[in-house]
Amino acid sequence: MAKLTLSVDSRVVSRAKQYAHLRRVSVSEMVEAYLAAVAEPHPAATASAPILRSVRGILKNGDIREYRKHLAAKYR
Repeated sequence: MAKLTLSVDSRVVSRAKQYAHLRRVSVSEMVEAYLAAVAEPHPAATASAPILRSVRGILKNGDIREYRKHLAAKYR
Protein backbone atom coordinates (compact mmCIF):
# COMPACT_ATOMS: atom_id res chain seq x y z
CA MET A 1 0.00 0.00 0.00
CA ALA A 2 1.40 3.39 -0.99
CA LYS A 3 1.00 6.61 1.00
CA LEU A 4 -0.28 9.77 -0.64
CA THR A 5 -0.14 13.28 0.78
CA LEU A 6 -2.88 15.66 -0.33
CA SER A 7 -3.57 19.32 0.36
CA VAL A 8 -7.29 19.76 0.96
CA ASP A 9 -9.29 22.63 2.42
CA SER A 10 -9.99 21.95 6.11
CA ARG A 11 -13.74 22.42 5.62
CA VAL A 12 -13.75 19.76 2.91
CA VAL A 13 -11.79 17.40 5.17
CA SER A 14 -14.27 17.96 7.98
CA ARG A 15 -17.26 17.23 5.75
CA ALA A 16 -15.52 14.20 4.26
CA LYS A 17 -14.86 12.79 7.73
CA GLN A 18 -18.52 13.26 8.69
CA TYR A 19 -19.64 11.61 5.45
CA ALA A 20 -17.23 8.70 5.98
CA HIS A 21 -18.30 8.26 9.61
CA LEU A 22 -21.97 8.05 8.65
CA ARG A 23 -21.14 5.39 6.07
CA ARG A 24 -18.74 3.52 8.36
CA VAL A 25 -15.77 3.82 6.03
CA SER A 26 -12.51 5.70 6.28
CA VAL A 27 -11.68 8.78 4.25
CA SER A 28 -8.78 6.78 2.81
CA GLU A 29 -11.21 4.13 1.56
CA MET A 30 -13.38 6.81 -0.03
CA VAL A 31 -10.40 8.44 -1.76
CA GLU A 32 -9.12 5.07 -2.96
CA ALA A 33 -12.53 4.13 -4.37
CA TYR A 34 -12.79 7.48 -6.15
CA LEU A 35 -9.30 7.25 -7.61
CA ALA A 36 -9.91 3.68 -8.75
CA ALA A 37 -13.13 4.77 -10.45
CA VAL A 38 -11.55 7.65 -12.35
CA ALA A 39 -8.19 6.04 -13.08
CA GLU A 40 -9.56 3.14 -15.09
CA PRO A 41 -13.11 3.84 -16.17
CA HIS A 42 -14.73 1.21 -18.33
CA PRO A 43 -15.50 2.97 -21.66
CA ALA A 44 -19.03 1.58 -21.98
CA ALA A 45 -19.87 2.18 -18.31
CA THR A 46 -18.78 5.82 -18.44
CA ALA A 47 -21.08 6.68 -21.33
CA SER A 48 -24.08 4.80 -20.00
CA ALA A 49 -23.75 4.93 -16.21
CA PRO A 50 -27.22 5.09 -14.61
CA ILE A 51 -26.44 8.31 -12.74
CA LEU A 52 -25.35 9.99 -15.96
CA ARG A 53 -28.42 8.77 -17.83
CA SER A 54 -30.64 10.15 -15.07
CA VAL A 55 -29.28 13.70 -15.42
CA ARG A 56 -28.62 13.79 -19.17
CA GLY A 57 -30.29 16.80 -20.76
CA ILE A 58 -31.18 18.56 -17.51
CA LEU A 59 -29.12 21.66 -18.30
CA LYS A 60 -29.85 22.10 -22.00
CA ASN A 61 -30.55 25.79 -21.41
CA GLY A 62 -27.90 26.21 -18.72
CA ASP A 63 -25.50 29.13 -18.87
CA ILE A 64 -21.88 28.04 -18.41
CA ARG A 65 -20.90 31.50 -17.12
CA GLU A 66 -23.52 31.31 -14.38
CA TYR A 67 -22.32 27.84 -13.45
CA ARG A 68 -18.73 29.05 -13.22
CA LYS A 69 -19.84 31.94 -11.00
CA HIS A 70 -21.66 29.44 -8.79
CA LEU A 71 -18.55 27.25 -8.50
CA ALA A 72 -16.32 30.23 -7.77
CA ALA A 73 -18.63 31.33 -4.95
CA LYS A 74 -19.02 27.79 -3.62
CA TYR A 75 -15.29 27.08 -3.38
CA ARG A 76 -14.08 30.41 -1.97
